[in-house]
Amino acid sequence: MSDGKFERISVIGAGTMGNGIAQTFAANGTEVVMIDVAEEALERGHGAIAKSLARFVKKEKISQGDADAILGRVKTSTNLEDAATSGLVVEAVVEKLEVKRKVFGALDAACPEATILASNTSAISITELGASTSRPDRFIGMHFMNPVPLMTLVEVIRGQETSPETTKRIVESCRALGKEPVEAEDYPGFVSNRILMPMINEAVYCLMEGVATKEGIDSVMKLGMNHPMGPLTLADLIGLDVCLDVMEVLHTGLGDSKYRPCPLLRRMVAAGRLGRKVNKGFYDYGN
Repeated sequence: MSDGKFERISVIGAGTMGNGIAQTFAANGTEVVMIDVAEEALERGHGAIAKSLARFVKKEKISQGDADAILGRVKTSTNLEDAATSGLVVEAVVEKLEVKRKVFGALDAACPEATILASNTSAISITELGASTSRPDRFIGMHFMNPVPLMTLVEVIRGQETSPETTKRIVESCRALGKEPVEAEDYPGFVSNRILMPMINEAVYCLMEGVATKEGIDSVMKLGMNHPMGPLTLADLIGLDVCLDVMEVLHTGLGDSKYRPCPLLRRMVAAGRLGRKVNKGFYDYGN
């Protein structure tokens, strides 16, 4: 490793965030193993990276040769033990505490003592996740933003036991990727989602109470507050199930009624209207 780079990393999870993280590291010259339990998920994830790189080629941001080289640095596997040769492992699985704890328990057993374990969680306690391993000093949060190849921010979250050396190493790694790391302490939602999700939740309350139409609510925030997209459109992009999960973490972790998830948000998730990923949320995307 040099200049903050890791020679080899593993990403656990081949979904939107996982394949985006894999692409970003591979574009920086790092060998990546993208690991998922399902071969189909790995095929979709690898295909998503190929499509993303094709868009960069079309826009003349990179050459076709660069794209081929980047894709060639991303290997796939269904075996968690293949993470054992990596200096850093970034977890990007479903936003459920027990699932993540199970993954990190297995990684802790498989990886050498020096390997840093990181979670891309958007809200779950880094301290609690780190406690499921024997290396809480080498455990940290790396919260990338979606879409990962384009967004420059990475929240770097220190758990209660995260060492200064681990934090420094990950901050350097983020900068080597061309990202801007912002350090945060381990409180529910960290910085980004503690501010963003209550805004989205309040927009859902406005819709539920008939304050304005969904188009009107989004227009006010776009035209009046200069947001690139309205909160309901953004919720659809993030995934309404993810929004609900984060609000539950905020409500439970901070114990304040102002973080209570909107009943309409719960109803939308119960109905399976999860947003863009299923072509229907607050808006319909079937066409």
